[in-house]
Amino acid sequence: MACTRLILLGPPGSGKGTQAKRLSDTLKTAHVSTGDMLREARAAGTELGRKAGECMDAGRLVPDAVVIGLVAERLRKPDCEPGFVLDGFPRTVAQAEALDAAGVGVNCVIDIDVADEEVVSRLGGRRSCPQCGRVYHVEVAPSKDGTHCDGCGAGLVTRPDDVEDTIRARLKVYHEKTAPLAAYYRGKGLLKTVESVGGPDAVFGKVLNAIGAR
Repeated sequence: MACTRLILLGPPGSGKGTQAKRLSDTLKTAHVSTGDMLREARAAGTELGRKAGECMDAGRLVPDAVVIGLVAERLRKPDCEPGFVLDGFPRTVAQAEALDAAGVGVNCVIDIDVADEEVVSRLGGRRSCPQCGRVYHVEVAPSKDGTHCDGCGAGLVTRPDDVEDTIRARLKVYHEKTAPLAAYYRGKGLLKTVESVGGPDAVFGKVLNAIGAR
């Protein structure tokens, strides 16, 4: 039987958000993305959103207490009962320990591995639509005219956290704070590593194999 309570790890730009969404669709479980939750809070203009936005734009991690509160509330919703795919949480060993302390059990942790320079290339070329949220890439998935969204016609923008200096700051934080999670979950016998090469479809096949879903 396939694992249904999953955590996806990996550096920014590893494609874990894409893989998490595909997994939740395939397994009929909830996709729980802390990145989406934090961006929604920022867009709503709340105090939490303002603090989260300052950290995200600077490539820093949002404080544990803020993220843990958001995730715990989200996992209590009915759509998480059949299972969930956690995308973007935990990001530190302390968060993982807090998740364990809250009684949230997981049965598999997938670490999507990708080299730093590939991350810079992927994120540095990303362009987003500020209206509908559609995402493009200047090399591998450009819009038709390269500057406007194919869906709604709005001008494409580079998100503040996709600027190279911020990308490298995010990678530095990842290696210092998040990478140790691999050892934490390896020690629990839950970790499986998947290389992010060969395109999204190939990576998805590797993930399905890792969780026993094919």
